[in-house]
Amino acid sequence: MWRRHLLRRLLPSPATGAAAATPPSPFLRHLSTATTPAPTTSLASSLAAALAALSTTPPPATTPDAYFSLHFSDVRPTNALLVEALALSPPASSRAAADLFRFLVRRRSLHPSDGALAPVVRHLARRRDFPAVRALIQEFPTALGPATLDAYLHQLARAGRPTDAVKVFDELPEQLRNREALTSLVSSLSAEGFPSHAERATKKVANEIFPDDNICTLLVSGYANAGKLDHALRLIGETRRGGFQPGLDGYNAVLDCVCRLCRKKDPLRMSVEAEKFLVDMEANGIPRDAGTFRVLITNLCKIRKTEDAMNLFRRMGEWGCSPDADTYLVLIRSLYQAARISEGDEMMTWMRSAGFGDKLDRKAYYGFIKILCGIERVEHAVKVFRMMKGYGHAPGVKSYSLLIENLTRHNLGDRANALFREAVARGVTVAPGEYKTEKRFVKAKKEKKVKKRLTLPEKMRLKSKRLYKLRRSFVKEPIRRIGV
Repeated sequence: MWRRHLLRRLLPSPATGAAAATPPSPFLRHLSTATTPAPTTSLASSLAAALAALSTTPPPATTPDAYFSLHFSDVRPTNALLVEALALSPPASSRAAADLFRFLVRRRSLHPSDGALAPVVRHLARRRDFPAVRALIQEFPTALGPATLDAYLHQLARAGRPTDAVKVFDELPEQLRNREALTSLVSSLSAEGFPSHAERATKKVANEIFPDDNICTLLVSGYANAGKLDHALRLIGETRRGGFQPGLDGYNAVLDCVCRLCRKKDPLRMSVEAEKFLVDMEANGIPRDAGTFRVLITNLCKIRKTEDAMNLFRRMGEWGCSPDADTYLVLIRSLYQAARISEGDEMMTWMRSAGFGDKLDRKAYYGFIKILCGIERVEHAVKVFRMMKGYGHAPGVKSYSLLIENLTRHNLGDRANALFREAVARGVTVAPGEYKTEKRFVKAKKEKKVKKRLTLPEKMRLKSKRLYKLRRSFVKEPIRRIGV
């Protein structure tokens, strides 16, 4: 008996065991676990606010290193966190961004790699702070890589400093002065309108890095985009004599240059000159692609030859090409500008069936609405507006303001007010304004003619006139002879 009582005391009861098996309450669990780290977005916002505080005038009394150590001593930096913080920072925080990078590398064990330095260089160079970029590259030479170099060269060319970009390439160490760096230099200079600097830099290092077809294509495209047709054709000839052909992108750029020059000087000769260049392309074994047709259709639409552009669009299958999204968008705009509304809607349907429905975004729809309002087809503009909402694109302030103004101008004030109330309900801040209704859209009210009651003298006067006309009707007028 005493053994049974002893066992009961030593073994837990079923209720006690169940209570022990249940998990602790959320309150106890919250007290027992460690605090969760802050989300990355809030941390990036805090870093951006710190960069803004260090960029104010006057700056804080402490040094940037001490300020970051005081507020961000427990941060575990990553490249993604640095990119997000720089994206949220104000434009005037360039030097503070450089100080942040130095703090993260020296105090928070951020590895100074190419992926970490590239966003900082892009942030500094976008603010035209090139001395700070040079100081960072000299301070962390091992972090310089293709991404950092590409960002540096692109921003130098964009700032209109092609000589400095070429100088940066010439001063590169031997392990970084390769074909990839030369391609980045040529691409940056050609895209920003400095193809002559790119060609000189390419010829200067030709014995060391022989240019390939990609570099030649970039040079030809650069000259063509700058409107220098003679230099582009010269470079194509030199490339052919060198034993290889430029890429198809270069030929399309030259074709676009031919069309642009013809549009500027003599639009009627554009088709003839473009056909000559296409024949030269086929003679050298260069086939047409979707980009070739896009260039031709775009330039035809710009000189309002919409029917010729449509004929070319229908013939694309003869060369085994399919239209891309840009071709569809150009044709839709041109059809709407030509007031061919039904064909424009049909082209939009074809574009969706071809798989380019994602390219019909809010910006594209706003362009369609603007064109339709410009040709005074406001009813159809409202239809396109509804279509935009039906496909899940939330209209912005510009779309609402444009439609409200045009509806009011066409004497459709009720619909304009309904659209304004819809914008307020959706949370779109449309500023209310005064819009004038044009007189030609206002229907003139017809005034009812009310018979005036005549006085007795007026009645007698009318009666005498009627009697005089009646008496004159019985009098035969004399025949007037010629010469009498």
